[in-house]
Amino acid sequence: MGIPLSDAVQARLNTEKVAWLTTVRPDGLPQPTPIWFLWDGVGLVIYSKPEARKLRNIAAHPRISFHLNSDAWGGEIVVLWGTATVDLHGPLATANPAYIEKYRQGIADIGMTPESMAAEYSAMIRITPERAREE
Repeated sequence: MGIPLSDAVQARLNTEKVAWLTTVRPDGLPQPTPIWFLWDGVGLVIYSKPEARKLRNIAAHPRISFHLNSDAWGGEIVVLWGTATVDLHGPLATANPAYIEKYRQGIADIGMTPESMAAEYSAMIRITPERAREE
């Protein structure tokens, strides 16, 4: 099902390439990280290196925030709060055609193939939004 979001926010979630995921470190310090993501209509899918700090943060504190960049004047704000789960043995990005299509050019730009990217970023993070702010 998912939380209610406006058509404008859904469109941004489907087209924007980079967002910010904020996790909380064990010492309580927030840790914002730019990420690639896929919105599937009810939640977010992110792929990460298995040794990334954000995975350790999620293991200790699964509550996260996710936000898209605002416009130049601080408008068009989109923030989602929710719970993240990590699957170290889940399907790789290459098993997710929508993700590969969205990031095909970005993957090439960083000198990788979809296969090499999926092997290096093999941990899947699933975010279930529970609350949203859109302005």
